[in-house]
Amino acid sequence: MENDQLNIPTMMKVVDVITPGSADKLQIIEQPLPVVTEGYLLVKVEAAGVNRPDVLQRMGAYPPPSDASPILGLEIAGVIVAKADDVEQWQIGERVCALVAGGGYAEYCLVHKDIALPLGNLSFIEGAAVPENFFTVWANVFQIGKLSKGESVLIHGGTSGIGSVAIMLAKAFGATVITTVGSVEKAEVAKSLGADCIINYRNDDFVQKTLEYTHSRGVDMVVDIVGGDYVAKNYQVAAKFGRIIQIGMMQGNPKNLNLMPLMLKRLIHTGSTMRSRTIAEKASIAQELKEQVWGMLQKGELKPFINKTYPLSAVIDAHLYMESGDLYGKIVLTNN
Repeated sequence: MENDQLNIPTMMKVVDVITPGSADKLQIIEQPLPVVTEGYLLVKVEAAGVNRPDVLQRMGAYPPPSDASPILGLEIAGVIVAKADDVEQWQIGERVCALVAGGGYAEYCLVHKDIALPLGNLSFIEGAAVPENFFTVWANVFQIGKLSKGESVLIHGGTSGIGSVAIMLAKAFGATVITTVGSVEKAEVAKSLGADCIINYRNDDFVQKTLEYTHSRGVDMVVDIVGGDYVAKNYQVAAKFGRIIQIGMMQGNPKNLNLMPLMLKRLIHTGSTMRSRTIAEKASIAQELKEQVWGMLQKGELKPFINKTYPLSAVIDAHLYMESGDLYGKIVLTNN
């Protein structure tokens, strides 16, 4: 292993889950640094994104893969301080951000060399807000869903982490964007992100409003983080040959779902999770993001949408804020 000879400590602070449950079950403890194995970088974490899967894992409802760190945290930004001998494309001292399968809520984290991306002009906080949502949206909306220029897309939860990135990327690649939000304030945020049609689902029926906006045609794609009774409604708003992309299930599984609209319209309803994907799959997403999206991030044409930051020591407050529900954008933990 190569390292920077900067007296890397043997112990680090990490967030530990005492027992599965509420946010007060989180605590800061010390444990040994992870061992750098073939293909990996050791990154000194400056910032880490907070995501709903972290909350689910804390509650015992989303166990990490068997080969992943049990520490919470799926995205980080920081500085490379050590690397395996076989790593040639990265150098000690480079600033990177990365998707990880676990281990982000810590002072140091292992990152696979093929999944790291250069921070460039992004700050550590911005970098930590990018990987989970950009990887997820790119994989689902563009790799699987194949959204293309001139198509229309309905994005639920337009000011959420996933929703905000989906709006920005869909607009950047020439799609017409309809989105649902839950307040006047969020409608303004969605407008600033570039949405063409904004529906406040608390006041209006998004099915009716979407069909009105599309002159009864419906949309080519629906991006859904809600699930539940939204699924049947998504079938109603989808155009013939439309695609429904399931990224989340905040309302759980649909009940008594009628699949006939899916069959009659010849719809495709698909979805995926990110964490369980192989390194090769994640590396493919990272490469496509680098080729097609990274330039826009570096120029400021796309900007990660940050809501609030907390120091790692205030991780309980960060989780409580995440669970408060009525938030938008990303929550980020910092190590300074």
